[in-house]
Amino acid sequence: MDNGQHNPTAVVTGAASGMGRSTVTALLKQGWDVLALDRDVVEYSVAGETVRTVQADVTRRDDVRRALTDFLVQRPLDLVANVAGIYPPSTLDTFTEELYRSVFDVNVLGILNVTAESVSHMSGGGSIINFASVDAFTVSPGQLLYGASKAAVVMLTKELALELAPRGIRVNAIAPGWVNTPGNAATGRMASVATSIPLGRVAEPDEIARWVLLLGGADAAFMTGETVVLSGGDVIR
Repeated sequence: MDNGQHNPTAVVTGAASGMGRSTVTALLKQGWDVLALDRDVVEYSVAGETVRTVQADVTRRDDVRRALTDFLVQRPLDLVANVAGIYPPSTLDTFTEELYRSVFDVNVLGILNVTAESVSHMSGGGSIINFASVDAFTVSPGQLLYGASKAAVVMLTKELALELAPRGIRVNAIAPGWVNTPGNAATGRMASVATSIPLGRVAEPDEIARWVLLLGGADAAFMTGETVVLSGGDVIR
């Protein structure tokens, strides 16, 4: 019987794999209804249920608007997790204008597009969690554009927190270090990197996803504009 009550709703970008997929999984297991967005359409199982990502390019605001409108249908939106990101290596010698636009379009413009289209559905307040990186705070060789884009995410988080506070919308960010994702595994460096991390290992994606639940929940109701570094002590600030 429909008692007029609905599960809390969330939008997760970059939902096909890695930390995005783990975030979708964590939310679903806690009873959330989730719109899983990605450029790629994939299917995976969560607690016996099939999740099929909805194809949307976060760099195209029309894509985001369509996906949100189809999903919500007069329901409020409670949480947005801006996980989508790309991290191709770049240096002063190797960067191109095309690569610059690609990195900043996904990592920065994508957050703006998703946030701009989401806030009108968050009339009762809500929470936005952006995914930054420890590279926003420390220098990594070969991450010229990526580091700059993630530093922009940290400042966007602060600015959006200030702008949206009167509407009861909180905006925070997560800055992971090394995480056991397919992309990071493909570098072949995780085993050697783990030895330099004070806690002696890299993070698992589900450990990062749990912070989305924490930041989006009542326990963090007075927190906004902050970026939480999750690096196992590799970056302490």
